Amino acid sequence: MRSLNLVDPWVQSCSILKQPLPFGSLIGLVYNPRIVCKPHFFSKSRKFISSLSVSAIVTEQEPKVLTSDEESPFDFKAYGLEKATFVNKALDEAVSVKNPVMIHESMRYSLLAGGKRVRPMLCIAACEVVGGQQSAAVPAACAAEMIHTMSLMHDDLPCMDNDDLRRGKPTNHKVFGEDVAVLAGDSLLAFAFEFLATGTTGVSPDRVLAAIGELAKAIGSEGLVAGQVVDLSCTGNTNVGLDTLEFIHLHKTAALLEASVVLGAILGGGSDFEVEKLRTFARKIGLLFQVVDDILDVTKSSAELGKTAGKDLVADKTTYPKLLGLEKAREFAHKLNEEAKEQLVGFDPYKAAPLVALANYIAFRQN
Repeated sequence: MRSLNLVDPWVQSCSILKQPLPFGSLIGLVYNPRIVCKPHFFSKSRKFISSLSVSAIVTEQEPKVLTSDEESPFDFKAYGLEKATFVNKALDEAVSVKNPVMIHESMRYSLLAGGKRVRPMLCIAACEVVGGQQSAAVPAACAAEMIHTMSLMHDDLPCMDNDDLRRGKPTNHKVFGEDVAVLAGDSLLAFAFEFLATGTTGVSPDRVLAAIGELAKAIGSEGLVAGQVVDLSCTGNTNVGLDTLEFIHLHKTAALLEASVVLGAILGGGSDFEVEKLRTFARKIGLLFQVVDDILDVTKSSAELGKTAGKDLVADKTTYPKLLGLEKAREFAHKLNEEAKEQLVGFDPYKAAPLVALANYIAFRQN
């Protein structure tokens, strides 16, 4: 990574950045026939999509994807609404109320509380950009969201970030108690893998196995958990540098976003080269997501965010605005967005349009 040239040596040595694919090479696996998917979110004029040069959070304008002559914009709002509605329905059907009722109600309370559904959208878009069908990625997309929800439930606990508000509602442990919140999160984690393993159809077993390995690696002691542990140990530490901060967020935030994209690419039949390009894209937007989160934490209210604003400042946590200053943090976010979209060059521009739009959305989001 070349962002700010401040962390190059560390980035080269970071285990999650150097790690080989946990499933080895994809060459030789059984490929599914590629399906040519027509885009449904363009107007009649079909032009190539340009990679917009947008500045993250510098202005209040809505992100949009334009063609080279600034006609026929990709309708990200329509795309996002369709995918979010589809994913919400799939999640609702996957996690139903059954005995014991309390644990399932707790799982559903957080899982169906709203949210941007960025990870499922990324998973589906990555599957489609390599020529796969949406149906191949739906179980993985749901699994990623289940695990993301689990991470929020646990992160909000008093022993972690101790938060009372999430997605505009009381946090899970405030409603169901800490004991049930822990168990509900554990249940979502376990069910995510069950759902991915048993719900994926029309994909070779080798690819399903590869996806399971990828997801497990992303959330374990070398992924999400690693970021959380280092984050906890650094709270209140005034000597945290940019290298440590980047380690925290490449693991705590970016790892699951990366896995969401890579799972989609694997299950969609992507080649090794395609998977690795999309991995780099996802890693950059994953870090971008956290940089923007840090910026919003000091520039927006709790009502606007749907969660407690300014909590990082109160907890004396190191953030990008704290280390770099607000303007430099914005510049860093802009750089990450541009570097991410460069990785999409070479893919069908119409199929890549959702990924471009999602990168811009992450950069411009206001909550």
